[in-house]
Amino acid sequence: MNGATGDLKDYRHRIVCDKAICGGEPVLKGTRVTVRTVLASLASGDSVKEILTDFPSLTAEDPRAAIAFAAPSAEEDLPVPAAPDIR
Repeated sequence: MNGATGDLKDYRHRIVCDKAICGGEPVLKGTRVTVRTVLASLASGDSVKEILTDFPSLTAEDPRAAIAFAAPSAEEDLPVPAAPDIR
C-alpha cells in the first residue's frame, strides 16, 4: 500500500488549529479553508482538480493532507470485528 502510516505524518505540517482562524477548526495552513470543507467536497464526489479550482489558495498536497489528518480519527471509530465462533 502506497499510503503507509509514516507518510501520513508528513502532512501534519499542512494543518493548523488557531482560535483566531475559523474558531479553531482545523484549516489548511495559510488559508481559511477547513479540513471539514475539503473532506465534504471529496465525499460529495468532487475531484481534487475541482477542489483546487474552487479553492485556489490550496495546493495539490492539501486534499491529501486533509485525508491524512482525518484518517486516525476514522480508524478509531471503526468497529472491532467480532472474534470467530470456534465451537
